[in-house]
Amino acid sequence: MSDDDKYLNGELLINARKPEGELGSELIDMMNENHEGLAQWSLSHLNISKNDVVLDVGCGGGVNIERFLKMTEAKVFGIDYSKLAVERSVELNRKAIDEGKCEIIQGSVSNLPFEDDSFNIVTAFETVYFWPEFENDLKEILRVLKDGGIFFIANETVPNENDSRQKDLIELLDMNLYSEDEFKRYLLEAGFLHVTCFTKDSKDSFTGDDADWICVIAKK
Repeated sequence: MSDDDKYLNGELLINARKPEGELGSELIDMMNENHEGLAQWSLSHLNISKNDVVLDVGCGGGVNIERFLKMTEAKVFGIDYSKLAVERSVELNRKAIDEGKCEIIQGSVSNLPFEDDSFNIVTAFETVYFWPEFENDLKEILRVLKDGGIFFIANETVPNENDSRQKDLIELLDMNLYSEDEFKRYLLEAGFLHVTCFTKDSKDSFTGDDADWICVIAKK
């Protein structure tokens, strides 16, 4: 079986929810590469200043943490509930960690181990699909954000009821997809004051099918 076959048939893909073992490490490498376009496009809509303290939730392999370390002079934090993802993020950002510029820990978005009003920006790349208690988890993000802070979401997939392969992925990974209207509703109900969404016609890196990328900026 080729790598592409393993990826699309679920042997690799099942690790997208919580990477583990050799296949999980392989998937992290694949996602780091395949999601670069999404990261560059989505972050073109986000302003990060040199004084912004940033938290990346679901930090995966740590490439976005590495990116943020070049954009801010303040400390950058990462959290992921996959032990393997944390290990890979730490490995990639070891120098910044040793210099006290970065901290990466294992934990859950549902119970963030941070004080209230800690961050200027919280980001979530390709991860809210798997958040276990979405409404509560959004309130956790709101809690750790400073007043005027920004919650930033980047997803490469929105719901498409006519896409049969998307339905297979949802079932395989027990994931939730959110439309622009749903993001706005959930975020405003959680207590965010203003929500802006941007979309782009592109490709889903899981299936290769046409997909709408979306990034969401919610202000506390």
